[in-house]
Formats: sequence, structure tokens, C-alpha cells
Amino acid sequence: MIITVDGPAAAGKGELTQRLAKHFGFARLDTGKLYRAVGWRVLAGGGDPENEAAAVDAAKALAADDLEAPGLRSEEAAEAASKVAAIQAVRGVLLEFQRHFAAAPPGGRKGAVFDGRDTGTVVCPDAMIKLFLTASPEVRAIRRVKQLQEQGAEAIHGRVLQELKERDARDTTRNVAPLKPAEDALVIDTSDMDADAVFAAALDFISSQAPDQLPKS
Repeated sequence: MIITVDGPAAAGKGELTQRLAKHFGFARLDTGKLYRAVGWRVLAGGGDPENEAAAVDAAKALAADDLEAPGLRSEEAAEAASKVAAIQAVRGVLLEFQRHFAAAPPGGRKGAVFDGRDTGTVVCPDAMIKLFLTASPEVRAIRRVKQLQEQGAEAIHGRVLQELKERDARDTTRNVAPLKPAEDALVIDTSDMDADAVFAAALDFISSQAPDQLPKS
């Protein structure tokens, strides 16, 4: 059983996918972390994330330790991730990893939950459960500033908002796997919803789509 949860930054995908994975006992993959790790690896080597050769080399050399780099949650890593994600060759390298995860979830789990931007449209287009979370840029900026401050980073709302808008524009207009809901995805606007309400809406949808195929919590 594959559950995909796509959407822009700070829409609530992280918390929802963590709760769904725990609820059903499924494996979870934060696909954005893969792109952050590639972008961060390029930056660490003094390269330009928009340079295809450098980005592809970083993707091919990606190691498990790279996914735990302390700088992956920074805005710098987020910007770099958005840039390398627009490179088709990079996506090709990481697509194989993601599909293998879906075909054989680690730990012998009976399902997987994906947190990403194109998991329902490109990575796992045949997934039975597809969700797409969104929220206004202003609300997402507030959430992102709070996240950064909790991590001890300095964050200015206006700058974070501008960066989110620029990233949204880049992600939605790129030629390769643009950010958009799958045709059969449930779109949830989380602007005025708390995490519990989003989780409840997701569970209702999942139950309606696969009442007999999901394990009980």
C-alpha cells in the first residue's frame, strides 16, 4: 500500500506523513530530503546547484550519511534542493531510489508513505491513496519562520515569504515533474486547519478509498 502526500513547503506534509506512517505501521520517505542532500552536497563542494554536471555527480555519490547532514533543514538547503530538483538527470538518478523504496519498503513493512512534490504524479502514479496539501503563502511563511526559530536559526518573515513564493514559482513552472496535484488526489487546504484536523481528513479519505486493505492502528 502506497500513500503519497505532495504539496509545497510548510503545507503540513511532514507532520501528516509521520502520523500516517506511525498510525498504519508503514515506512516513510521524505523525498525532499533526498534533493536537499544533493543540493547541500553541491554547496559543500563550492559548486552551483543549477550546474547540471555538479548536481548529477552529487546525486550519484549520495550516501546515507548525507541524509543526516545538520544543514539540511536550512533555507539555503531548501533553495538548493529546488534548483537541483529542476534538473531532469538528477531526478532520474533519485527516481530509481524512490521507486525501489516503494516496491520494497524497508523493515519488511507492508506499505510506505511518501512526503514530496511529485510522488503521486511521477514517482508512484499508481498509488491507491494520493493527497495534496496546500496553504496560502502567508500562512506557510509563518509556519516556516516558527520552524526555523525553533531550530535556533534567525528568520525574517518577509524574506521567508519571498523565498517561498520564488520556490513555488520555480517548482510549479519547471518542465520536469512540476508541482501539481495528481488528478485523483484529495486536495486539502490546511491554511485554517490544525494538525489534528488535517490528520482526520486524511484518514477519512483513506478509509473511503481502501477500507479493506489498510492495517488497523
